[in-house]
Amino acid sequence: MGGPDPFLEPGVLVAHPTREDWGTGQVQSVAGRKVTVNFEHAGKQVIDSDVIRLVFLGDDPRGAR
Repeated sequence: MGGPDPFLEPGVLVAHPTREDWGTGQVQSVAGRKVTVNFEHAGKQVIDSDVIRLVFLGDDPRGAR
């Protein structure tokens, strides 16, 4: 997949692509491909950015749209 997403950084608001029930998440830290996100309904979760592509909330800085 190409490693960590350069736009994932602490403070960015994201959502999990398949776990809508987790709610809005805020990136807490990024260590290589491991991204720690604090979700409003699921607490802190460590996401492997090579496996899960988090969805940016608001304007997508990747310019996907």
